Amino acid sequence: MLGDDNLYSNFVGFLKITLPLGALALMSTVFLFARTPTQDNAIPYAEIEEIAREPRLSGARVSGVTDDGSVIELTAQTARPIGDVLLVETISASIDAVDGIHINIRAGQGEINNATRIARLTGLARVETSNGYEMETAGITANLTTGQIISDGALEVQAPFGSLTAGQMTIETPEGGTGQVMLFQNGVRLVYTPQQ
Repeated sequence: MLGDDNLYSNFVGFLKITLPLGALALMSTVFLFARTPTQDNAIPYAEIEEIAREPRLSGARVSGVTDDGSVIELTAQTARPIGDVLLVETISASIDAVDGIHINIRAGQGEINNATRIARLTGLARVETSNGYEMETAGITANLTTGQIISDGALEVQAPFGSLTAGQMTIETPEGGTGQVMLFQNGVRLVYTPQQ
C-alpha cells in the first residue's frame, strides 16, 4: 500500500511541474510565431476619411409594390443619399408581375428619386424576362408607382421569335388589364427566325 501512495504522490508532483511548463511553452509559441501585420491587413485610413466625408450605404435594397400589384426590388452595391435622390452603383432590379412574368434589369449606375418614385438606370442596361426576351439599351427609366419601364434610347432585343432593334421600348400594364404589355416603337426592325 505504501508503494501505491508513493507512486501517486510522485505522479502528482511530476504533473505540478510539467503542466505549468507545458502551458508556458504553448503561450511563448503564440507570441514567438505570431505573424507581423502586413500592408493588406492595415486599416485603409484614406477609405475611412472618404466614408466620413461622403456617407453611403453598402448592399442597399429598396422594395415595394406597384399600383397593379407587381413586386419591385432594387438592389445596389453602393448607394449615396443626396436629398430625396439616392445615387446608386451596380444596380439590379427584379420585378415580379401579377401575370407571372419575371423581369431582371442590371445597370452600371443610376438614381432613385424617393419623392417622385422614379428610378433612372444609366450606362449599359440589360433586361431579361422569364418569357424569353433579352435586351440591351443605354438606359432605363422605371416608375416605381405604376410599374412602367421605358428605355432611354435604342435597344437590341433577342426574342423567342427572332431578333429586333427599336428606338424605344415600353413595358406597362394597361388600365383594366391583367398583364403587362411590351411595346416596341420608333423604327422597329424585326428579323423573324421560324421555330423548327
